[in-house]
Amino acid sequence: MTNEQILLEKWRTLPDDKQQQVLELVESFCLEEQTITDPVASYQPKTELGKRLQKIRTAIVASGESLLDLEGIEREKAERRGGYQGDNG
Repeated sequence: MTNEQILLEKWRTLPDDKQQQVLELVESFCLEEQTITDPVASYQPKTELGKRLQKIRTAIVASGESLLDLEGIEREKAERRGGYQGDNG
């Protein structure tokens, strides 16, 4: 029997209020894991510039566009300045 099956079997024997507590506990674990894997999600900027940049980032992520890594930033900077030579350059 797998851990999942054992957990589900034990969960089903609990009263409704205890089942709800288990669900809330699991949800809190998921939120913790999300914060660990994406610390930016819980970051609150303190300066006006930081708040503006966070809004821009949020809008980009919401649009489905991927964020640039360092290489992507350098490539875009070079393109805008007329110095990008393609992937071979």
